[in-house]
Amino acid sequence: MAKILKASTGLTGLAVATNPHHTLCALYGKILRAVAKMPQESSYRKYTEQLVKERADAVAQNKDIGALEKAVGCGQVEELIVQAENELTLARKMLGWKPWEKLAQPAPARQWDWPPAQILEPKV
Repeated sequence: MAKILKASTGLTGLAVATNPHHTLCALYGKILRAVAKMPQESSYRKYTEQLVKERADAVAQNKDIGALEKAVGCGQVEELIVQAENELTLARKMLGWKPWEKLAQPAPARQWDWPPAQILEPKV
């Protein structure tokens, strides 16, 4: 029985994915390999690994595209592919940035205060 592809995603500029399960599996594998190069205590690694493994499991368990989209709950499979591509790009950048390393100099006072400092109007 041949697969019936949807005619459109309904989103301008986002073409219908011809093999979304394969594409997502490949992207999720690349993301997991990239974050595996980071220290285990890195927050980015821990949370990205957790999310990507959950999504990879959803891909493995749901061969029907509609069921997969419902299981993940973050849009159409084409949108999931875009999200995965963006995450892979970020993961590779994080490897270069190494945010888990100590700062070269101490952070400015109040840098992490919330809410951010209010900008006062200049006195005229």
